[in-house]
Amino acid sequence: MKIKIVTVGKLKEKYLKDGIAEYSKRISRFAAVEMIELADEKTPDRASDSENEKILNLEGNRILSKIGDREFVVVLAIEGKILSSEEFSKQLEQASINGYSTLTFVIGGSLGLSNEVKKRANLSVSFGRLTLPHQLMRLVLVEQIYRAFTIQQGSPYHK
Repeated sequence: MKIKIVTVGKLKEKYLKDGIAEYSKRISRFAAVEMIELADEKTPDRASDSENEKILNLEGNRILSKIGDREFVVVLAIEGKILSSEEFSKQLEQASINGYSTLTFVIGGSLGLSNEVKKRANLSVSFGRLTLPHQLMRLVLVEQIYRAFTIQQGSPYHK
């Protein structure tokens, strides 16, 4: 099993890097982890809808270039399905049972994700209706992936 996390934007904060590194190490007991950081486009203040659409499409093309045809793709989007940790774990387990060897998670930039990326997704997930910085979302995501594996293993980590 391989976990691939594709994100838009560079992570700068040391505390987030440290947390992500810790959970990535924990996940590595269950699956190989690959982090792919893609460049984000500069968004002008008060950008028009067409400018935002262009930015989303440029970032979306970069994202799609990192996703293979046989990967199970989970996009994080505020309009996605809200799942409990147990339901999230079950979705990942089912993807594996269905023959997917790579689970790819996608976190977009400040504008979100292009429609093409959303269409490519096998599953669209929201971790709540709150808007979180996409850098912080990376840490939340890797913790939840680790939690999903521990749920599948019956570990006491998930209480």
